[in-house]
Amino acid sequence: MIRHIYRILCLLAFVCPLRSLALPADTTVSFTIFYPGPDIYELEGHAALHITTPQADYAVSFGTFDFEQPNFVYRFVKGETDYWAAAAPWQYFKDAYTRQGRRIVDLQLNLTPQQKARLIELSLDNLRPENRVYRYNYVKDNCATRPLGLLKKAIAPDSLALAQVTNIDKEHLTTYRNVMRHFHRNYPWYQFGIDLALGSGIDYPIGTGQQAFAPVLLAEQLQGATIDGKPLVEHSTEINPGATDATEGPTPWLLSPMSIAMWTLAVALGLTIKDVKRLKVSRWFDSLLFGIFGLAGCLLTFLIFISVHEATSPNYLYLWLNPLCLVPAIFIWIKKLKNAVLCYQFVNFALVFAMAACWPWLPQSANAAFIPLIICDLMRSASFIYINYFKRNTKTA
Repeated sequence: MIRHIYRILCLLAFVCPLRSLALPADTTVSFTIFYPGPDIYELEGHAALHITTPQADYAVSFGTFDFEQPNFVYRFVKGETDYWAAAAPWQYFKDAYTRQGRRIVDLQLNLTPQQKARLIELSLDNLRPENRVYRYNYVKDNCATRPLGLLKKAIAPDSLALAQVTNIDKEHLTTYRNVMRHFHRNYPWYQFGIDLALGSGIDYPIGTGQQAFAPVLLAEQLQGATIDGKPLVEHSTEINPGATDATEGPTPWLLSPMSIAMWTLAVALGLTIKDVKRLKVSRWFDSLLFGIFGLAGCLLTFLIFISVHEATSPNYLYLWLNPLCLVPAIFIWIKKLKNAVLCYQFVNFALVFAMAACWPWLPQSANAAFIPLIICDLMRSASFIYINYFKRNTKTA
């Protein structure tokens, strides 16, 4: 998952000597784990197969992509995440990660010659032009799960037993989202975006095998794994000694989503008290607040109804964030449409309140920064209803 490391997709002349099942006795096959890097797509690390024979020494990676592809961002958001398998000389591959200051652990597998041959054969088959491109799935088919799947195919069914992860709190291993939150803890805005965009599809309980989607977790699982009762890893090597964590430091709290949400709530509370006392709505604030909610709702609409990402739907946040939020943002400036805004605020308050009240029983986890923003929504809806009904009753009296 590192861009611009290599451009050659299949080094046929380089890997053809490995197509024979009669491998040299000193052939080795390793799982290499590259620990987290500073970019958001590197936070769970990266995994690759490292294959060495007297004729060749190369890496096979299953997480190759190119930001410069036409419409890459649009296609990624839509779910058309076509990644590809690629081979590169091991030294070239390793040096690229070493320059980033990333920890690299090479786990040499304890396989029989037949199992090594089969794993290499499957890897080379994935490098064929007709097979190398695949629809990447962030948690189910990625740079770690795909080579792990090849390993399972190369050995006897059910002979591989992965070890339990013990170096992370159990609460961070219960769901895909909780695993992400552990690795994204220094990148709160990235996690905020994930919690906004992805629905309940990443909140169901997961087991040891599913936790392997994160290469860093896979590293621990492999080091304690067994195959037919014997250790899977024959030898473990630190490729880049001394390297620990190449990620960025924690985001200052004042710049975090929670801080921004709390400041928004403070402003909303102050304006609401002022508005209720003077019986006048601060239209500029409501237009800005509900305008942002409406734009977020447009994004969710795209993700839920157009994107083919399986984890974007159902998303219960749609009860709160949807394109109808643009109604008060725009219509609040048009006097003749005040009743339309009033009707919206009635329905909005009821839906958002019901969502908030039922959330503990819904199968979706929310970002903590959503809470102040939801309170802002309810507060502004309630104040709009109160002010307009008070004025109406005053005129009637």
